[in-house]
Amino acid sequence: MSAVVQYLQHLAAERRLSPHTVAACQRDLANLSRLTAGKALAELEVGDIRGAIVKLRSQGLAAASVARQLSSWRGFYIFACRRLGYIRNPCTGLRPPKAVKSLPDILSPDACTQLLGGRADDDDALAARDRAMFELFYSSGLRLSELTGLDLDDLNLQAGEAQVTGKGRKTRIVPVGRQALDAVTAWLPQRLALMSRRDGIPGEARDDSAALFISQRGGRLTPRSVQLRLDRWARQAGLGQHVHPHMLRHAFATHVLQSSGDLRAVQEMLGHASISTTQVYTHLDWQHLAKVYDQAHPRARKKD
Repeated sequence: MSAVVQYLQHLAAERRLSPHTVAACQRDLANLSRLTAGKALAELEVGDIRGAIVKLRSQGLAAASVARQLSSWRGFYIFACRRLGYIRNPCTGLRPPKAVKSLPDILSPDACTQLLGGRADDDDALAARDRAMFELFYSSGLRLSELTGLDLDDLNLQAGEAQVTGKGRKTRIVPVGRQALDAVTAWLPQRLALMSRRDGIPGEARDDSAALFISQRGGRLTPRSVQLRLDRWARQAGLGQHVHPHMLRHAFATHVLQSSGDLRAVQEMLGHASISTTQVYTHLDWQHLAKVYDQAHPRARKKD
């Protein structure tokens, strides 16, 4: 078994990373072999890795993408040195190029109200499903994969909360707002009707029967389907801009932070491993935060 295969199995089985992350790491390691002319990974030195980085930059690859690939390479060599007997880590001491941090696109509270107040011109089942999905996105700050992975048992309507499975298969409990609860409650009878319709189709698979959000054919809704439905809702609501699911997650984080100022609470609700990831939202409305500071800090108050 090759070293790369062992590492990928380690990522999937021991670190429990998502298939998407494992596949990306596999591509990064394959790219490293290509950039170093097929030289054995165990024989690479610091100069080889540095040369690979230079090649990536000369190809016009963004600094963030280069940094991600270097991170994949470094992770492989740490594993190989600890588990496979590699004698050196050629990534030691190498720093990724600095990337300019761009602020995420968000929707204002008024835009969210406009979006969620709209209605797709579809039958009641699809409209009820879509409204429930988008309300949950905004209410609970879910990732797209977390929403599509929700099962019926993950939602507690009485307690107003949901258990979601995030990155690294880590679970967390998130609050679900009143309007999202109402939307989900309206969707459940429609979902039951779709499932009953599917049961009458011979040969239909039953492995998605626990999914909270399903398609017309009764299968678990795919992430791509959710993206297309949200973009359609945004156009029909007249927002005049492309809207993707992560924008609702960003809107959740920004609006809660603006109202509460509690960065740690927002970190927990978003499922961020590091608070530095959450801190990007503190830059989205600096004027608001500066006003809070001026009003709250005794040394910042202006003289009359």
